[in-house]
Amino acid sequence: MIGADALVKCLEEEDVKYVFGYPGVAICPFYNSILNSDIRTILVRSEQNAAHAASGYARTSGKVGVCAVTSGPGATNLITGIATAFADSIPIVCITGQVDSSLLGSDVFQEADITGAVESFVKYSYLVKDVNDIPRIMKEAFYVANSGRRGPVLVDIPCDIQNKAISKFKYPDEVNMRTYKPTIKGHIVQIKKVMSELAKAKRPLICAGGGVHLSGAAPELRALSEKYKIPVVSTMMGLGVMPTEHPLFYGMVGNNGKPYANRAMNESDLLIMVGARAADRAVSQPELIMENKVLVHMDADPAEIGKNVGPTIPLVGDAGNILNEMLKEEIDCEHDDWVDVLDGYRKEMKPVRHPNPDYVDPAEFIKKLSDAMDDDSIYVADVGQNQIWSCGYHTIREGGRFLTSGGMGTMGYSIPAAIGARLAQPKKQIVAVCGDGSFQMSMMELATMRQHGIKIKIIVMNNDYLGVVREYKHYPYKDHYLVVNLDGSPDLEKLAPAFGIDYQRLSNMRSCDKEIKKFLDDKESVILECMVDPMDTVK
Repeated sequence: MIGADALVKCLEEEDVKYVFGYPGVAICPFYNSILNSDIRTILVRSEQNAAHAASGYARTSGKVGVCAVTSGPGATNLITGIATAFADSIPIVCITGQVDSSLLGSDVFQEADITGAVESFVKYSYLVKDVNDIPRIMKEAFYVANSGRRGPVLVDIPCDIQNKAISKFKYPDEVNMRTYKPTIKGHIVQIKKVMSELAKAKRPLICAGGGVHLSGAAPELRALSEKYKIPVVSTMMGLGVMPTEHPLFYGMVGNNGKPYANRAMNESDLLIMVGARAADRAVSQPELIMENKVLVHMDADPAEIGKNVGPTIPLVGDAGNILNEMLKEEIDCEHDDWVDVLDGYRKEMKPVRHPNPDYVDPAEFIKKLSDAMDDDSIYVADVGQNQIWSCGYHTIREGGRFLTSGGMGTMGYSIPAAIGARLAQPKKQIVAVCGDGSFQMSMMELATMRQHGIKIKIIVMNNDYLGVVREYKHYPYKDHYLVVNLDGSPDLEKLAPAFGIDYQRLSNMRSCDKEIKKFLDDKESVILECMVDPMDTVK
């Protein structure tokens, strides 16, 4: 057995089903060995998208996603995908080939110090120097990626190490890392403090972040909310923690969130943040949410607590574990009046849009699409205006998921992430929604879909602009629309059949219901192009 064989054996021990990647000379031994495995390899068309596909797989399977690329430009192309996973705490293991050990530091062909380059975007990285270390390193890589605050781990393996004979293969049963001891259980004294404050609070509020999904703690959070009638809001990454239409859910917070959700956060006297980073997109003025309230910050990563806003009660640990402990406590509290107030805000503060009837209204379209989709469907939003419309108007029901790139805001995320999600959930309805700009950042993956028989429903919101940037330039830059017009974009009606994909076009709302039904009923991959007013805004 050589190092490459050992790598594959490690993946089998971790029950890996798919590896997303792009080969090259420095990773060829690995790809040669994986031919003898039942692990399926998915050839993407750009290395960045290998990480996005692994991310989509991880988020919908609950397992670690895996990608493997070659050295030099293959590895550096992966960095944006790694950074995207890091920002949203998605567990992936990235394997990169490297030039021979003896050539490291010689600036030879396709050499890049990838472990150094990704230092800011990984939980941990390894440069394998001894073939006999492969089993230990891979065991640690999967453990680190999928414990504590989840995130990407990189394993860089020189080509000669992949080809060396391993003296004895034994995959470890457990991990023992002196420098990595994530806190799982929340401190019981802190938990009791929180429950004591909850008993006194008149206007409590839970703000759920992506950490709730990552810990699988959505049922526990919902149970706590319902037990004590605590209203819930969410960050973008927390969408879906509770069904959109749950009576105790008041929508997404932040600059592009629901105004009544933001008002609820400001007026609460007890704010419990669960698995949320309190970053600028959700909390633009962190100092304001501290006023006149007790702030509880619950997170698996102690470094996040107090980073942007100082909590009254810090609580480190796994969200599921902590919420379970909170559910065991019994307190008396009543919040009907507070819920009535928020219900009033929700009725009063509904946004009013004035869409152009000559085009598709994205808000109304997404509402109608949501109504027609399966309850447990997976909706993958890209980045741009399409993301903000999706966050505002897509209805997530029981069992459904909403995926997007939140922390990094990486355009081109939706199609490769949907590919990963499709492989993780082959029986579920999956729709990727993107703008014409973000579509062109990953449209090469249509070939991946065709090659591997991966059927995805794709919606392209076409307004001939980089919409968010255009909208931003409308105000402070007085409509100086430099470098935002997308003239020269491909004709999607011709592009779709080139990849064996069905095509539909929706020019306005008059045939919307009919086109949505046709789109969702189609058993094959489909591109539905929606013509959106170039001057439409997200508000």
